[in-house]
Amino acid sequence: MVDGSVRGRHTAACIPQRLDTVQSSADDAHVPAQPPVASADLLRQQGLKVTAQRVAVLRAVSDRAHSTAEDVATTVRAEIGTISRQAVYDVLGALVEVGLVRRIQPSQSPARYEARVDDNHHHLICRDCGSIVDVDCAVGRMPCMHPSDDHGYEIDEAEVVYWGRCSDCRTAAAAD
Repeated sequence: MVDGSVRGRHTAACIPQRLDTVQSSADDAHVPAQPPVASADLLRQQGLKVTAQRVAVLRAVSDRAHSTAEDVATTVRAEIGTISRQAVYDVLGALVEVGLVRRIQPSQSPARYEARVDDNHHHLICRDCGSIVDVDCAVGRMPCMHPSDDHGYEIDEAEVVYWGRCSDCRTAAAAD
């Protein structure tokens, strides 16, 4: 299950590059690159009050894609000191709700969070170690947005999860 994707906007990738900025990059000549936007400005643009906790959580997710809430809490505590687990979940929920963060829920795994929200990408997950990497759409701009039969649905999002074994786990298994 994937929550928090920006529906209908699957043309430009928006991948946070630094703790305090988000840089949009053009994926073709028709989409101009956007200047960096500070985390506080992103929160304001989405109508959220700027707090140290929200800024720190957004930075933590931007710095390490596919983090669990516990990963985010650890990073935020190192940056600002004390923050409760519930506060981290509350901030993540608010960021997902406004589309600044995407929540993914791989099978048999805790929810993961990422700040890459403005494109239609998928995930490759290692069955052995659980590592997750982003995978761009396999063919064309949005091939998975057009199933063979939509059963009357208006489709605005697609989720594809590839499962397998990463090269490190394959190498380790071969050595055994």
